[in-house]
Amino acid sequence: MSKSPLDERSRWIARRRLWIVFALVTVAIATVAFLVAGDAGRSRAIAAMRARAADAGTLALAILRGELEKQRALPVILARDPDVRSALRGGGTHALDLKLEAIARETRAAVIYVLGKDGVAIAASNWREPTSFVGNDYAFRDYFSGAVTGGTAEQFALGTVSKRPGLYITSRVDDGGEPLGVVVAKVEFDQVEADWRALGGQTYVVDRRGVVLLSTVTDWRFETETALSPQAAAEIRQSLQFGAAPLTLLPLRRDGEIVRGTGNAAGTHVASRIPIPTTDWQLEVLMPVGAAIRDEQVRLQTLVALVLMPGAAIGAFALRRRQLNLARRTAEARVKAELERRVAERTLALAGANDRLVEEMAERTRAQERLSDAREELAKANRLATLGQVTAGVAHEINQPLAAMRTYAENARAFLVRADASGADGALARIVGLTDRIGTITDTLRGFARRGGGPHGPVDLREAIDGALMILDAALRHAGVVPTLPAPAEPVFVLARLVELEQVLVNLMRNAVEAMAETQDGRAPKLAIDVAIRSEQVDIAIIDNGPGLDGAALAALFAPFRTTKPRGLGLGLVISQDIVTSFGGTLSATSRPGEGSTFTISLKRAA
Repeated sequence: MSKSPLDERSRWIARRRLWIVFALVTVAIATVAFLVAGDAGRSRAIAAMRARAADAGTLALAILRGELEKQRALPVILARDPDVRSALRGGGTHALDLKLEAIARETRAAVIYVLGKDGVAIAASNWREPTSFVGNDYAFRDYFSGAVTGGTAEQFALGTVSKRPGLYITSRVDDGGEPLGVVVAKVEFDQVEADWRALGGQTYVVDRRGVVLLSTVTDWRFETETALSPQAAAEIRQSLQFGAAPLTLLPLRRDGEIVRGTGNAAGTHVASRIPIPTTDWQLEVLMPVGAAIRDEQVRLQTLVALVLMPGAAIGAFALRRRQLNLARRTAEARVKAELERRVAERTLALAGANDRLVEEMAERTRAQERLSDAREELAKANRLATLGQVTAGVAHEINQPLAAMRTYAENARAFLVRADASGADGALARIVGLTDRIGTITDTLRGFARRGGGPHGPVDLREAIDGALMILDAALRHAGVVPTLPAPAEPVFVLARLVELEQVLVNLMRNAVEAMAETQDGRAPKLAIDVAIRSEQVDIAIIDNGPGLDGAALAALFAPFRTTKPRGLGLGLVISQDIVTSFGGTLSATSRPGEGSTFTISLKRAA
């Protein structure tokens, strides 16, 4: 029976409707998949950029804290300086101007100046400049009143003379419990902000009121995160803390996890905020995320398209095959061959796309490895910088053990020439002991550079004295000095750390030997170690008959970088005093010119 034109048209309409339904379903699935991929891409890009902002915030915080900790020690040390006290008592100030100028140049402080107890600057590192602080009254500044009442203070403000912002760090100078004046160091953060710019994004610091203090965007400085009350704004302007800054709002608007900005920060960003320890400041890093969102959405949507294309092709193939089953056998064979050819082409295209994805993933892995290498190099540079700081101390402490090792090595060689195996073995054993001692000393000095040496406990005083004498054995014999040692009835224990106590004893006895070597009156050098027990305290006295010290030298004995030795650093007694103080004890000295000196270590007695 022949097919009527009406039946043929009906079948054609049915096939067409089936294809239309298939197309609509495919478009709907693709649309939903693209929307889901876009949302996932946005979330992944924001998460990745937030992690990058957190990493940048950690690095920025480390840079800022490094600068702060370096500068905070300046006023504290200078408050103990004899020249500062002399100037505040009415002495000359020119020498102090020169000293402050040199210290500011070496430490990269913006300016260092000394205020009398009335708040007037008597000396400053910028005394040569037209904008010198000398003679200016700073009693109205909070950092002055805070130091007078609390001992130390910090205030971020705009300079009234220089008109440059910075952090003012102050320390009070006391004289018998009464304030003499205040030492001020101003720190500017231009280099810190420059280092922040290298991290990418925008970085800024706000105080507890939300006022921007530091920023990689200069126009943001002294703007606020939230509107200040009229009273708070008036108080800030009256104090001249930020000069005539208008205290306008930052051009930023927070929209959930996104920060939208205008001007220099136009676009969308993610933020990472970190509190800054030892201050009431907070550091925030803004990373642009708009381009990252677009890139991640395009990448995921491309991946979805690559996944959907085989599905669509398979669906079309199944539909087409169902229709071809109604056609002639020959036509079915031709259509099947054509479909197989098209599937092969699509499979080849997918394979190529897959290879490109694998290459992109490999490139991403290589980039991560390069980033890890760069971070490791940064950590290595930091460790090398720390090693440089303690090198002087290590060389200072191991010089005597090295000299003793050389002497014992020469003795061992002499014993071997005389075939005295026992004597050679003894000398070599002493060398082994000294190498262990050098290792222990370097470990201790490294711990001291980290401002921590572990807990202290009972230490046998005789063991500490014997260890120090072993290190100084060669030097004592070379100088012809036979120490007079205490002979206690029973062991005496003190609260300390063994190696660091030996370190202090070696330093004091070496100083005594070097001082007696300078004596030219023909007297035989005498070195005595005396131990006195007073209830819960033990006094260890190092006594020599050297040339002694006059009153001026004795007064500056424990001041940093003050020494009477031609090649001395002026740090040995300062380090020794800090070590004894960490034990809860004291280090003092008495001396009379021409009669020698006595250094006394007072420690708590241990059970």
